Amino acid sequence: MASITSVELNYLIFRYLQESGFTHSAFAFGYEACINKCQIDGSLVPPGALVTFVQKGLQYLEMEANLSNADSDVDEDYLFLQPLDLITKDVYELRRTIKERRKNELKKTKEKELDKQREEAHGLVKDREKQVRKREREKETERTEEKPREKEHSYHNDKEVDTNHEDQKNVRNEENGVSGEPMEISTTSTSQIVELTSCDVTILEGHTSEVCACAWSPSGSLLASGSGDSTARIWRIGDGTNQSSSQNGPAGEIVLLHVKAKTNEKSKDVTAIDWNIDGTLLATGSYDGQARIWSTDGELKSTLTRHKGPIFSLKWNKKCDYIVTGSCDKTAVVWDVKTEGFKQQFEFHSGPILDVDWRNNVSFATSSTDHMIYVCKIGETSPIKTFSDHQGEVNCLKWDPTGTLLASCSDDVTAKIWSLKQDKCVHDFKEHDKEIYTIRWSPTGPGTNNPNLPLLLASASFDSTVKLWDVEQGRLLCSLTGHREPVYSVAFSPNGEYLASGSLDKSVLIWSLKESKIIKRYTGNGGIFEVCWNKEGDKIAACFANNVVCVLDFRR
Repeated sequence: MASITSVELNYLIFRYLQESGFTHSAFAFGYEACINKCQIDGSLVPPGALVTFVQKGLQYLEMEANLSNADSDVDEDYLFLQPLDLITKDVYELRRTIKERRKNELKKTKEKELDKQREEAHGLVKDREKQVRKREREKETERTEEKPREKEHSYHNDKEVDTNHEDQKNVRNEENGVSGEPMEISTTSTSQIVELTSCDVTILEGHTSEVCACAWSPSGSLLASGSGDSTARIWRIGDGTNQSSSQNGPAGEIVLLHVKAKTNEKSKDVTAIDWNIDGTLLATGSYDGQARIWSTDGELKSTLTRHKGPIFSLKWNKKCDYIVTGSCDKTAVVWDVKTEGFKQQFEFHSGPILDVDWRNNVSFATSSTDHMIYVCKIGETSPIKTFSDHQGEVNCLKWDPTGTLLASCSDDVTAKIWSLKQDKCVHDFKEHDKEIYTIRWSPTGPGTNNPNLPLLLASASFDSTVKLWDVEQGRLLCSLTGHREPVYSVAFSPNGEYLASGSLDKSVLIWSLKESKIIKRYTGNGGIFEVCWNKEGDKIAACFANNVVCVLDFRR
């Protein structure tokens, strides 16, 4: 009698099962696993194993039917199983295996998406840095080629030298429907400027990287700062003699860590900070995509997690029940502060969101690198208004004190004023020569504590100027030309009579708007990213690229 090998016998059994109708892939996988095992040790497939793999195949058919009823993608479920799983696990274990492996795969996918978002954000930041360096090189070239002006030149002589330039501006004003000549404020005469030194300011030291944001608490004497060193800090500013914080500085400095202590996590820059209206809570946005809420004593009250990319902007509404955040992941999220969870996510933009600002307690505006502005409302799934006239990245937007007009500024070298009552912009300001980085409304006019003063808009640009606009008439009032490098920040005093500006030329300038001149100047050792006034209007804070925050006493 002829003999057959174990492999041949196994194959005969396999063919018999196929011809008997056991053609489903579950049976094939199970029997394949049995054959592979037996081929290793040269044995026959045990009868018990044959029964087992048939039972497992039937169980898998049952599981597949259940999965199909649950609207699952059965073909994808096969990908999470190995042949050996079918002969070693029952149907319940198979389901658990699929669930766990799908969860792990989803986690890997999310991690890849987050890494991609971080790379995009990093690229965006690097592009900004390249733009700044490019501006610095251009300004350095201009200074090298330009003949130095004689110090004895008067303001009027400078005006005569710049006649052609003014004529060109007047032509542009006429084209824009603007009447009258804007005033160009020159800084040639420095006899009346008070030059502040490091002895005249409080220097807050402690950050180990550039300080990109600062904000005074609406109550008390607390100042918050955010840095690239993965911390925010709360400083208690006294009313005594100003000294360096390394000597007799403010007591009670509180460090808000945005990474776990004693870890080697990558830097999570604090990119945005904002106090609630009564100054009891501080919200921070970070490069890690998380928003955090802190008490004034440094306690972390809640961590808000939903974004898949860095947060670039963050704001409380006036009622202090919601926070809105804008992220590099192209979405804005409204957070419910009481429940510590997200209220709604808005996914309208096709590029990273650069700024957000509340109109009232339930609606807000967003701007993006995609050149678009959307006005959103909680509960609505579509924008309630869309503005699309900008031709470049929209860097900043702000609602006026009454929530009637929206101002925006862009890399397209324009600032625009919008109204919900019309689709096109109300005013289109084109007097700047380079990108406009930020804008601020004055605390004057209707809806403010200074209703008898006119409402103004200030814009700061990479062309080294700050410009003031009469919004009611839609014209340029004056151009402030004291800086030598891009201006990153401007802030009005609470009474609307003064303006502070900070620039990459390392100087803070304080302007008297009534007299149209610079009255104080402080020059530090790094570029300035933000300036802000306290509520009393007697102190100005400025955050610097050389890791410090400086507080200027306006009364000195």
